[in-house]
Amino acid sequence: MAFPREHWRSLRTNNPLERLNREVRRRTRMVGAFPDGQSALMLVAARLRHVAGTKWGLRRYMDMGRLREMDQVLAERTTETAETTAAA
Repeated sequence: MAFPREHWRSLRTNNPLERLNREVRRRTRMVGAFPDGQSALMLVAARLRHVAGTKWGLRRYMDMGRLREMDQVLAERTTETAETTAAA
């Protein structure tokens, strides 16, 4: 499937995920040694909740409206082709 030109860069990179991983890594390095796995999990979960609740978590990486438009156009073409084939 051909994607819109404005999505090409976003499809090649995974910058939001890399940024989140760097943030979690930085926080866990600051703590050093965790007493158990549960405490490490609690720290990571707290950071993820923070990110999800802030403006940074609400940002959209790609505009999906453009893909919906492309799907509608493709569906219309398919319907027209099917109608033309049925009429012939």
